[in-house]
Amino acid sequence: MNFRLIFVMDLLDGVVVHAKRGERDQYKPIDLFSSIVSSSDPVHIIEELKPAEVYIADLNRLMNSGDNREIVKELRTRNKDLRIMLDYGVKGMIDLKEAVDAELSDTFVLGTETTSVDLIEEASKSDRLNDKRVSVSVDLFNKEVLTRDKRLRIDPLSLIKALNEYPIQDVIVLDLDRVGTKSGIDFDFLARAVAVSEHNILCGGGVRTREDIAKMEKIGVGALVATALHDGSIPVSALRKTVS
Repeated sequence: MNFRLIFVMDLLDGVVVHAKRGERDQYKPIDLFSSIVSSSDPVHIIEELKPAEVYIADLNRLMNSGDNREIVKELRTRNKDLRIMLDYGVKGMIDLKEAVDAELSDTFVLGTETTSVDLIEEASKSDRLNDKRVSVSVDLFNKEVLTRDKRLRIDPLSLIKALNEYPIQDVIVLDLDRVGTKSGIDFDFLARAVAVSEHNILCGGGVRTREDIAKMEKIGVGALVATALHDGSIPVSALRKTVS
């Protein structure tokens, strides 16, 4: 896998927020934290930073409090070359097909927090999605899979291996308790994930420095990053060198 450094934007009530440890009621507009942007407007941020690829989490959808659909559509319209991965809080095929028909994203992320085994199977094998791709986010908190589907509530490495059964694009290891904390990466776990997976592995949560990025690239893992970019630990220019 060619190394991918993917910019992360968490959208809540129309603005980009600084996510930390999954404590969504505490999230604040990103401009209050960032040293690289002066606005929390997602359109402005994308136009200013010009990333090659962005991962967007629609937190309103995840929290059942509306959506940021129009903003995502505007980002798509304004930035034709931008590759978008979108966690839209999809809970069923009707949800997913509607999002696909609206052409909201290049890749749709099914997170274990909201998805099910049945949806992963149906979506990954469906010919109704045209050329749109599906990825799965293994959402972790304290190294346990965050999910409502008891079939997904297994050892994370066992789940990552079980996902080999499905024709998905990427497996994202999302350490929610590390998000926004710069608390470091469990490189041993990631190496084991790469060893058992037949899919591309991406990691989000805990990235601190360019040295972390270099280690992830060495073991064959892509990085989802926000905090370390906003505080200047990783240069914005790195976002523009992503190769798919």
